[in-house]
Amino acid sequence: MDANLNRLKKELKDIGQIPAHVAIIMDGNGRWAQEKNLPLGEGHKEGVKTVQKIVRISGEIGVKVLTLYTFSKENWKRPPKEVTFLMKLLRSTVFKEIEELMENDVKLILSGDIEGLPVSQKKAMEYGIKKTKNNNGLVLNLALNYGGRTEIVNAIRTIVADFDENKISYKDINEELVSNYLYTKNLPDPDLIIRTGGELRLSNFLLWQSSYSELYISKKYWPDFNEEDFCNALLDFSRRERRFGGRKIER
Repeated sequence: MDANLNRLKKELKDIGQIPAHVAIIMDGNGRWAQEKNLPLGEGHKEGVKTVQKIVRISGEIGVKVLTLYTFSKENWKRPPKEVTFLMKLLRSTVFKEIEELMENDVKLILSGDIEGLPVSQKKAMEYGIKKTKNNNGLVLNLALNYGGRTEIVNAIRTIVADFDENKISYKDINEELVSNYLYTKNLPDPDLIIRTGGELRLSNFLLWQSSYSELYISKKYWPDFNEEDFCNALLDFSRRERRFGGRKIER
């Protein structure tokens, strides 16, 4: 695997078209566990190991921002036992991985409703964000307690409030202004969105930001997704022609 991975990394370097912002819908932990007759939690634990691998390779090959769909607003509807397990796993992972994030100059940020998290998880995230705030390498953005529609609704509410307070005029309202009211206001829109598990939908993820993102679907479940798969997704991206609504002019 190492030889093939090194070949893929070299090919990416030679092409020189690494997407600045990669976002991933990490799907399939539960199905991975079920097919192996394992407890559901084992799938989530294996998923964390994949996160570690993809964060490392992202920093190595020059991705600037990696956004991971970690826990959605809709995920609260899952069985309480699973939600409790996921929250405990989140907290323990932040503290366990913080030193490696520091060693690799990774900056941790969050997109989502941090106030809606349990106190313990909120404090863990605040600790990780504060600890890594001065790092200058890969930006690791966790979409946590996140919903795309909620994000847009909250932006509209804040825009209306600022309009009422005469902070902005209706003439100021354009796409750039709306983007600056989103969770991701300081980030570029994702160039590439990867979804594992074979499903063909965005699942309320980065709805505004993904208007011209390239999509890549892997049939592999997230625990089985590895560095080679990630590099192959980026190579696929590098071969695409992005026209942003325009048309290639034949000469």
